[in-house]
Amino acid sequence: MASKVIHALYTDDDLLLQAVRQVKEARYHIGEIYTPFPVHGLDKAMGLEPTRLAITSFIYGVIGFCVAVVMMNYMMIEDWPMDIGGKPSFSFIQNMPSFVPIMFELTVFFAAHLMVITFYLRSKLWPFKLAENPDIRTTDDHFLMEVEVANHNTDDLTKFLYDTGASEIKLIDNK
Repeated sequence: MASKVIHALYTDDDLLLQAVRQVKEARYHIGEIYTPFPVHGLDKAMGLEPTRLAITSFIYGVIGFCVAVVMMNYMMIEDWPMDIGGKPSFSFIQNMPSFVPIMFELTVFFAAHLMVITFYLRSKLWPFKLAENPDIRTTDDHFLMEVEVANHNTDDLTKFLYDTGASEIKLIDNK
């Protein structure tokens, strides 16, 4: 990580989006962006890869479906077969229409819960974690872009960021 970063504050999300595109075109490296709400198109403007959370959700749904099938087969067919409403309990296939709601619910349950857990772990958000927000105003109405200084002239970079519409700029020394 760079030893010095510049925190540029913006007051409008459209202005921030335009500034991100200008900073990327000028070949500066954006370390992080802090926003009070999701900004549509920001991930594409920053050049971030698409998320793979949907793939993991599908896998978790398949796991939930398999757990439901195995659970119902064991409970209702093998362990304690019961004659409910005159329906035979000799095989899973004969009783599958009555098991469809349970299979659906467990598929959704596993996908939703495991996806949320994966999101929190991937984002490194766990209980009692201290906030890493560099400016408290980004939780209300400001947008902060963290640009790494590296080998660039700080005066030129500061002037460039003011030209993109930044309302406030701070040079931060990470030690």
